[in-house]
Amino acid sequence: GEAQKIDRLMEKFAARYLECNQGQTLFASADTAYVLAYSIIMLTTDLHSPQVKNKMTKEQYIKMNRGINDSKDLPEEYLSSIYNEIAGKKIAMKETKELTIPTKSTKQSVANEKQRRLLYNLEMEQMAKTAKALMEAVSHVQAPFTSATHLEHVRPMFKLAWTPFLAAFSVGLQDCDDTEVASLCLEGIRCAIRIACIFSIQLERDAYVQALARFTLLTVSSGITEMKQKNIDTIKTLITVAHTDGNYLGNSWHEILKCISQLELAQLIGTGVKPRYISGTVRGREGSITGTKDQAPDEFVGLGLVGGNVDWKQIASIQESIGETSSQSVVVAVDRIFTGSTRLDGNAIVDFVRWLCAVSVDELLSPTHPRMFSLQKIVEISYYNMGRIRLQWSRIWEVIGDHFNKVGCNPNEDVAIFAVDSLRQLSMKFLEKGELANFRFQKDFLRPFEHIMKRNRSPTIRDMVVRCIAQMVNSQAANIRSGWKNIFSVFHLAASDQDESIVELAFQTTGHIVTTVFEKYFPATIDSFQDAVKCLSEFACNAAFPDTSMEAIRLIRHCAKYVSDRPQAFKEYTSDDINVAPEDRVWVRGWFPILFELSCIINRCKLDVRTRGLTVMFEVMKTYGHTYEKHWWQDLFRIVFRIFDNMKLPEQQTEKAEWMTTTCNHALYAICDVFTQYFEVLSDVLLDDVFSQLYWCVQQDNEQLARSGTNCLENVVILNGEKFTLEIWDKTCSCMLDIFKTTIPHTLLTWRTTGGENDLLFQSDAKEKQLDTVSQKSVDIHESVQLRLGDNRFHNQLILGSSASEEINKVRSTTKSSEQKLFAALLIKCVVQLELIQTIDSIVFFPVTSKKEDAENLAAAQRDAVDFDVHVDTQDQGMYRFLTSQQLFKLLDCLLESHRFAKAFNANNEQRTALWKAGFKGKSKPNLLKQETSSLACGLRILFRMYVDESRTNAWEEVQRRLLNVCSEALGYFLTLTSETHREAWTNLLLLFLTKVLKISDERFRAHASFYYPLLCEITQFDLIPELRAVLRRFFLRIGVVFKISQPPDRVLGTAGSTESSD
Repeated sequence: GEAQKIDRLMEKFAARYLECNQGQTLFASADTAYVLAYSIIMLTTDLHSPQVKNKMTKEQYIKMNRGINDSKDLPEEYLSSIYNEIAGKKIAMKETKELTIPTKSTKQSVANEKQRRLLYNLEMEQMAKTAKALMEAVSHVQAPFTSATHLEHVRPMFKLAWTPFLAAFSVGLQDCDDTEVASLCLEGIRCAIRIACIFSIQLERDAYVQALARFTLLTVSSGITEMKQKNIDTIKTLITVAHTDGNYLGNSWHEILKCISQLELAQLIGTGVKPRYISGTVRGREGSITGTKDQAPDEFVGLGLVGGNVDWKQIASIQESIGETSSQSVVVAVDRIFTGSTRLDGNAIVDFVRWLCAVSVDELLSPTHPRMFSLQKIVEISYYNMGRIRLQWSRIWEVIGDHFNKVGCNPNEDVAIFAVDSLRQLSMKFLEKGELANFRFQKDFLRPFEHIMKRNRSPTIRDMVVRCIAQMVNSQAANIRSGWKNIFSVFHLAASDQDESIVELAFQTTGHIVTTVFEKYFPATIDSFQDAVKCLSEFACNAAFPDTSMEAIRLIRHCAKYVSDRPQAFKEYTSDDINVAPEDRVWVRGWFPILFELSCIINRCKLDVRTRGLTVMFEVMKTYGHTYEKHWWQDLFRIVFRIFDNMKLPEQQTEKAEWMTTTCNHALYAICDVFTQYFEVLSDVLLDDVFSQLYWCVQQDNEQLARSGTNCLENVVILNGEKFTLEIWDKTCSCMLDIFKTTIPHTLLTWRTTGGENDLLFQSDAKEKQLDTVSQKSVDIHESVQLRLGDNRFHNQLILGSSASEEINKVRSTTKSSEQKLFAALLIKCVVQLELIQTIDSIVFFPVTSKKEDAENLAAAQRDAVDFDVHVDTQDQGMYRFLTSQQLFKLLDCLLESHRFAKAFNANNEQRTALWKAGFKGKSKPNLLKQETSSLACGLRILFRMYVDESRTNAWEEVQRRLLNVCSEALGYFLTLTSETHREAWTNLLLLFLTKVLKISDERFRAHASFYYPLLCEITQFDLIPELRAVLRRFFLRIGVVFKISQPPDRVLGTAGSTESSD
């Protein structure tokens, strides 16, 4: 009625008011203007109608308009001024007559709200009539008509008139079945779309296309059950629009492509191509066909056949009515939309593809019957448009590639298989075109394979992806450039798979690339060389296939040959390495990836694989290291030392022990070999790191690693010592000193038992108390742990007895106790001390020299030889001559500190008994005899060697002072020994001491003999072995001669003379 008209009038007024006063008004929105306009009309009625007795006050008017401005109030002064204005003069139009309501009542007042509203409506009606009269009067006025003179004039005219046009055409199409009327309406809509397209007026264009799409009845809820000839004509018009205005349709493509998708389904049903849908059969999950008599398939629901039951007669009539949609002309016209996509411009084709992908997504949403019509069309248009310029094609593929990413991961395997196979076909065609250097488009094109491989867990699809890539490699290797990155990425993902066929095929293809393709097309593959090595590393790390792992490591070794043979190819390759100097490119892109991935294999894999990786890694270094720059070595050894860092991570104790025994041990020797081989280059950059790593090794609670650390130190120094500078020798000595200081097991002397549990270990207390300090039953700590290097059981070896192997099982059960852990650590420190003593001896005098000397001393004493000058051939091979006197004195201090510690421990019978009872348990109490004797022997050899060295005359005084103190202290200690076993251990030491003193000149002999004479007299009362007695006899005879106490026989004189002459 009239009220609705006024309502629309107010609404339009409010909208126009806001449009004309943008930014110049108090109103937050058109809603405010609309409500206020109404309130003004009501106020006018209220204040100026004689029938309203109780007039609205200003306060009431302000209150009525509270919160109308987007939940806020308009200013009171503003509302107040409106009230005043309306109160002063009512709003009235010309020729308005006052209307009154005739009432039977004589009273003229209106008291209730209902009557007030009635009055208001009458007022509105009157205003409407007046407005209508005015408009009719104006319509007959003659006004000048302006003719459009320019094309652009069409735009504002169309913008003004498009709505009524659309309404007219829509009503005509909807209400009239006359063919001619429908044809005119469709032509009108087509022309309107054309105008909107030409002037790029999006809103109007979209409205007309939506209207056209709605009249096809393909996408609306009423469905195709009501389809008539005019709807078929609408479909044809829509197809015509797609042909003629494709470049301008933009987002309207969505509606058109939705209709075409539904049209295809209508065609299938119309021609009976989908009998299983008609008969209501639905393919079950397992692939079996299950009948559903009364259930409508998804397609019918999509086409508007909604409802519980299906009327099969109705379906038959539908098939008849939509049969024309399958006519040749329609089918060809639809195909032309897709084949004609090549004529679309760069922006239009992107819109077309984007909305085709959107429609495809909708088609695939059905869980039971996903349709692939649009997906097929996507593949087709990809073929048609592949010849476009790269700039356009890359934009198209950005959309299509993303769609393939989603479709390839579709839970329906059939859909995913179709997607992957389509991708394969497109890729093969695309790769045929080849690629120029430094382009990346192949990489973008092949990325969906990578995405599908990463996201789709279906073995079938993963296998298919690998097969597709393998086929590409076999047929298109010559044309692939940037695509190699994706190929290796797919194989990298396949490498960690647990499915044997996937891993096998991927590895075979990778092997073919590395051995054959690289050989032929190496420059084209350099960009992805790192990816190839990384991929091989991933194969090596798949624990499920050990044979593949070993072969992968062999192929990495093969890659090293390419780098060695083709360094120029790396230097010339620029790409994204602009910041890398040309001479470093072969390192950054070639050597480093190989060595880095081998280190990853070492850190990630099980023992056999990581051992192979370690071997190959150092083989590569030894074979090609001569080509490495100095700063490359620094980078390389950061990786190498990560092998040891692995131990700083928390791990199971057994794994940690195995790692140390095998990998760390192996790596340590290999590092030292490489260091020796390239000493000239590495001494500056690596020596400190090597020493600190060796130091780290002896700090670990692992006997074999500790032994290896000292052995490697010995090897490095003996093999390279001749090239050492004074500074390097200082560092070497400092390293040995640090190891000595940190591995003296002080706790052996201070440890105290924590509880009474040790009583259980105490079997025959009274008997043990009778044992001497170091008796035959006591056992040397070092002997108890002398296991062969390479014996993996050493980490459980906490037992100090000579019957260690019998005790292993008992000790394993107690390794968790803190005491046993402490004892194990102490034991290893003892081992390191002894190893270090032997290392110093080997470094200074060359390995086994001292043993030979001891043997010859003993042999000479046995035959009471005339010539005591023992010659050892290898003597000068040691590093003695390269060490300064100060450095030798430092080493000497360490040796003597070690000797004194061992003496203190061996003399502390009570402490040794306590340790033995607590679990330092062999046949008897532990001792440190070897450490005690070997440290002193080494010290004496150094001092005596310096004593007769003509090049060290400056140090002779210090040497003599030290010798006298050390020897007299040693002899004094020997006299205190009560155990025969302990004295026997000193036999070689005394032989060495006496033989060395006998060799010095008479003048020096005099000083020494006077110091030792009383002590040697005491020694004679012991039961000494014959060899020692023979040397003592010679000593006393020499005293007689030197101090002129006796006249020596000729033989003795001859001997003395020869001795002096030998000096």
